[in-house]
Amino acid sequence: MLTVEARVHRVAVLALDGAFPFELSIPTRVLGAADGRYEVQVCSVDGLPVQTNAGFAISPEHGPEILASADTVIIAPTHPQRLTPQLSEPIAGALAHVRTGTRMASICTGAFVLAAAGLLDHRPVTTHWQAAPLFRKWYPHIRLNDGLLFVDDGDVLTSAGAASGVDLCLHLIRTDHGSELANVVARRCVMPPFRDGGQAQYIDRPVPDDTSSSTALTRQWILEHLDETLSVPQMAEHAHMSPRTFARRFRDETGMPPHRWITQQRLEQARSLLESSTLTVDQIAGEVGFSTATSLRQHMSAEFGVSPLTYRRTFQAKTEADAAPA
Repeated sequence: MLTVEARVHRVAVLALDGAFPFELSIPTRVLGAADGRYEVQVCSVDGLPVQTNAGFAISPEHGPEILASADTVIIAPTHPQRLTPQLSEPIAGALAHVRTGTRMASICTGAFVLAAAGLLDHRPVTTHWQAAPLFRKWYPHIRLNDGLLFVDDGDVLTSAGAASGVDLCLHLIRTDHGSELANVVARRCVMPPFRDGGQAQYIDRPVPDDTSSSTALTRQWILEHLDETLSVPQMAEHAHMSPRTFARRFRDETGMPPHRWITQQRLEQARSLLESSTLTVDQIAGEVGFSTATSLRQHMSAEFGVSPLTYRRTFQAKTEADAAPA
């Protein structure tokens, strides 16, 4: 077995004045539940206590020096009124400790800090929908999509408000260690194991006249029948709606049309089976509802840029490296 030091991924969370306590605690709670795979530490820009927006101060155990040894740095949010278009000297000084190549992530308005640091230029990003107008005003050159839960752009990840920070951290675990561990952590935190980054934020919209109508039960039914051919009329009948109403409600609730959502769920199940089973690609395609193995390959290549076998080999190589003797 590898030593703990060899396996641990160091995560530093930067707490700013005006921090939201809930969001600030998410990385420690979620990544800290991943069987010792992550060491999560919280720091402030100067090693001093920071005031929260909840009427109390907190005292992080570390100063900005821990950013120099972090593999991932997560910027926790603060109220936009405490931010400026350019980095303040204390924040800039803290970020100067970050090594080139460190994975950077933000929760909610933490994206403003990454933007001010020049790390989001011309990248796809997201932040809380209420802060989006200010973000666009300050950073018009950044490709903001405030309708998403989180955006993974490789070495830089951004997420929307509050609970989407949980989705981001589960995504980090899934990316680093696979779906099986991410699902275990989700159960420990009593959270849904997977909400795709493309899912819509819960943005203020007029409440439908019939508030009892929802596609939630039908979505659960869909997940139990992914191996079958599913049409919009069939799904609408299950939801007791007309096809037009069902398609509209489905898009309102998930941020995407039914068949795109179904494809993403099939791909997620396929990834899980590639990681955890010995089924062939043809068998997995049938299990998750793709008509042929070719269809699965095409969808995985379009969505993830890899074939099923390449994905499986990559995951198995990572697993073998974790289990190799020191």
